[in-house]
Amino acid sequence: MTDTRQPATDLSLDEVAELSAQLRVDSIRSSTSAGSGHPTSSMSAADLLAVLVGRHLRYDWDRPEADTNDHLIFSKGHASPLLYSVYKAVGAIADDELMTGYRRFGSRLQGHPTPILPWVDVATGSLGQGLPDAVGVALAGKYLDKLPYRVWVLCGDSEMAEGSIWEALDKASHYRLGNLVALVDVNRLGQRGPTELGWNLDAYARRAESFGAKVISVDGHDLPAIDLALHAAGAGGDRPTVILAKTVKGKGFSEVEDHEGWHGKALPAEMAERALVELGGERNLLVRGPVPAFDRRPELRPASAAAPRPAYALGEKVATRKAYGDALKWLGGIHPRVVAMDCEVSNSTHTDEFAHAYPERYFEMYIAEQQLIAAAVGLSVRHYVPFASTFAAFFTRAYDFIRMAAISAASIRLVGSHAGVEIGADGPSQMGLEDLAMMRAVQGSTVLYPSDGPSTVALTKEMADRPGVSYLRTTRGGYPTLYSEDDEFPIGGAKVLRSTDDDVVTLIGAGVTLHECLAAADELARENIAARVIDLYSVKPVDTETLIAAADATGGRIVVSEDHHPEGGLGSAVADALLASGLTPLRMKHLAVRELPGSGAAHELLEAVGISASHIARAVRALLA
Repeated sequence: MTDTRQPATDLSLDEVAELSAQLRVDSIRSSTSAGSGHPTSSMSAADLLAVLVGRHLRYDWDRPEADTNDHLIFSKGHASPLLYSVYKAVGAIADDELMTGYRRFGSRLQGHPTPILPWVDVATGSLGQGLPDAVGVALAGKYLDKLPYRVWVLCGDSEMAEGSIWEALDKASHYRLGNLVALVDVNRLGQRGPTELGWNLDAYARRAESFGAKVISVDGHDLPAIDLALHAAGAGGDRPTVILAKTVKGKGFSEVEDHEGWHGKALPAEMAERALVELGGERNLLVRGPVPAFDRRPELRPASAAAPRPAYALGEKVATRKAYGDALKWLGGIHPRVVAMDCEVSNSTHTDEFAHAYPERYFEMYIAEQQLIAAAVGLSVRHYVPFASTFAAFFTRAYDFIRMAAISAASIRLVGSHAGVEIGADGPSQMGLEDLAMMRAVQGSTVLYPSDGPSTVALTKEMADRPGVSYLRTTRGGYPTLYSEDDEFPIGGAKVLRSTDDDVVTLIGAGVTLHECLAAADELARENIAARVIDLYSVKPVDTETLIAAADATGGRIVVSEDHHPEGGLGSAVADALLASGLTPLRMKHLAVRELPGSGAAHELLEAVGISASHIARAVRALLA
């Protein structure tokens, strides 16, 4: 049925009070109907959201894609009953969907919000991520879009114990993000009991101020005070604002107000009935707050004069990390939405080449890997093409953010350098030996591992247009150029570098071990053993067709060598593909880093861990024997 109600606009504070009550009632109704959810966590923040949505959030609810809209992010994602109740109040969803869809199979009103809903920018629910993501959105607004939209974030007090929250405030202050406002719902109670600081707003304030934020403390149920605080925060300036709101969990229903034991529990039906009576019953308000007073798209400046596509002479030694820097600089000149970030190692990842050429599109995240990923996610919300780089090993610190980026359907490009024992003397703390496994495990991810300059350039360009989370693994040392700039490297492909009708074994490598496979093939050729060599540059998706053809041609004899732990890397990708195909027979030797490595020269370490050319040749002889 078409909704013929006329929305109330320019709400008075009396009308806001009614909206607050409706948000509480609908949070209870929806969670009780679903039999699960977080009504009490929603009720504590209902006044904050009612004032925000009714009087301050500039948003055209009929055009969620509008570039000029403010952004609203629920870092406190478990308060989804409140968010969905807001959507009902503004007419974005109907009451029937709220009551029959919340937390149900197949519904878009999931337990924690995701961008399946057009008004949701990022998936939240893993606490401590909404504010860091918002930093990326705010960076885009101030420095790239140059539009005056604000980014409002509802945070819970429990998540203020997460280090990522403080990384976010640190970077927001560094970049002078006056367009970012964090509303902290300080309701004192976490999942199992009181939070670390309880209602000690002064302690929260000292911490936030020490990170450079402007802090406003309010009674989170005093509507005029909230209104004044939001007005002051929304005025902008050159510092992020943190509004600390002292609230009561379960506010509005005396039987659960400030009581432990109600976190994440829907009210039983009979309690819900009493709660609705105490809150004055159901309401059916339709409200619209302010809409943007401006309507224009961000002005996208054309890219600077493009540098020529990087080219390398056949046999020229080049590190793939250097080729990545060359490729990124080249891409920046032909793709004006490409942006880059790094974690204070840009002179090693070679992202500094982009930073020097396009400083207005480069953001330094210093040693804050969680914020690195979150900023990339936030920039992707604003339709930029972010490339984020650091050492491969350090992405492990941000893995939850990478996992959540996939749930957010974000398109981000990650580049990990200094991977494997090949890095040499720095030792095991710096050796990314699990990165391929963790990136392959991300939903819908793309995992790439080039072996020379031209393949790196081609795959970097492929990533720019690739949706989802993509990862490029680069190496520290220089290795001979194998390909020309005319060679193509489609994602999901592989290159057969050596092939004859007499091949009796297939050697598979990527990156540094591809060069070891080629050396092993030369050694075996001197013994009249013909070996096929495959460059498995696309680890996910993998080229199953090429693998099957090679295995068929070589009697199922395969040797995989990888500079990675045995779990989840090249060997797993090959075995998964071939086993799923039903190929028989399959006789596979898998060489990987199985012991804890130490320091040493690259060639010493490759030999010591058993992935060098000599070990590959030895594995072939064992298969043939």
